[in-house]
Amino acid sequence: MISENYVYKKEVDWSLLQEGLTLPIDNQIVFGQIMGRFLKRGESKDIILYLNGKSYKAKITNVNFNPKLKRKKDTLQIRYSRNGELARALQACFSKSYQYLKAKREMRDSRDRKMIKLPEECKEYLVIYTTEYDDSYVLETIVLDDLVSLRQTVSGQKERVMEAEFNYDVEDSTASIFETNRMMKIRKLNKKIGDNLKLLYGYRCQICGKVIGEECGSHIVEAHHIDYFVSSLNNDASNQLIVCPNHHSIIHDTNPTFDRRRLLYKYQNGYEQRLVLNEHL
Repeated sequence: MISENYVYKKEVDWSLLQEGLTLPIDNQIVFGQIMGRFLKRGESKDIILYLNGKSYKAKITNVNFNPKLKRKKDTLQIRYSRNGELARALQACFSKSYQYLKAKREMRDSRDRKMIKLPEECKEYLVIYTTEYDDSYVLETIVLDDLVSLRQTVSGQKERVMEAEFNYDVEDSTASIFETNRMMKIRKLNKKIGDNLKLLYGYRCQICGKVIGEECGSHIVEAHHIDYFVSSLNNDASNQLIVCPNHHSIIHDTNPTFDRRRLLYKYQNGYEQRLVLNEHL
């Protein structure tokens, strides 16, 4: 599969393991463009999902057609046969999550309909990517063992080095094949989320608003993790900023504090620097 662009990183829950998931398309540039031409409001269409090299049939629906709701943003749902072939394949991939959620559901009162969430230290994820075809998508799993291995791999590494790997596809030639395969999934996810945000901001720095290299026909911009990835392992879009190389270097040199409420950096010398661009935080 080629042209794989990031669509969504979904935390595993019971619905995902049984029949489907809901997809927000806020700030998803490439996916939003695909859905704009592929799926109109109120429509449902058949799609193909690829998991571990095998194809599965599913259906995608735009659920925001009802004009009475007056919703401005579309929400999409992917549905597959309840406890069918794809559901069982996902249950096998996420066996630890499935067993935990199943046991919790069996233990609770039959009238309790609250969503059961996995503990923070047990969370697993399904990642969805586009392909060259509007009706086909690639699914990749990030299981608990991947995250345990990731934490061991990044332990002691410098954040700037890790971010260079994500931004510029630098690979660790000393890693074992097993570690490389696990890290390839994480590196790919980090880069794809960052690439989507770069498109969202038109390759402009969120701090200064500039496109570096524009006069030369280029655009150099980097993704930065607000809570450092080597300690948080958080590659969600909500933990990433798009910054020019100058401001990226300044952040790592001075280690300022980011105020999420006011959307600004506080430097140790008292200087405060507010984001001039923000569409996703």
